[in-house]
Amino acid sequence: MDAVSRIRVVIAKPGLDGHDRGVKIVARALRDAGMEVVYTGLHQTPEQVVRTAIQEDAAAVGLSILSGAHMTLFAKVIELLKEQDAEDIVVFGGGIIPEADIPELEAMGVARIFTPGATTQEIVDWVRGAVPARV
Repeated sequence: MDAVSRIRVVIAKPGLDGHDRGVKIVARALRDAGMEVVYTGLHQTPEQVVRTAIQEDAAAVGLSILSGAHMTLFAKVIELLKEQDAEDIVVFGGGIIPEADIPELEAMGVARIFTPGATTQEIVDWVRGAVPARV
């Protein structure tokens, strides 16, 4: 896959959670699989995440949330993408998210949630199959 047709993904840590080891591992796995990855760093607001995704012409946004604020943060990112007419950007995520919350997240538009135990290969394979490359 050449640089012109690579999958471009923004990986973000929204909210106040300060644990970033897992998200960095995922970002590196996606990059090593040939994707273009923009990692926004810790403590991003939903507005910052969406702004970055649009500026970077990302095909997907991956959110890592361990703080328990997943319902609010995912909802806000999806709402802001709709407001910016950027609903074509695929939203996925992972972290400490109760299984019981996953159907509601999917109903609001989150394409996939990876819970602890998901392998980096599983995430890479899913992104390759679900996210279009930007040309």
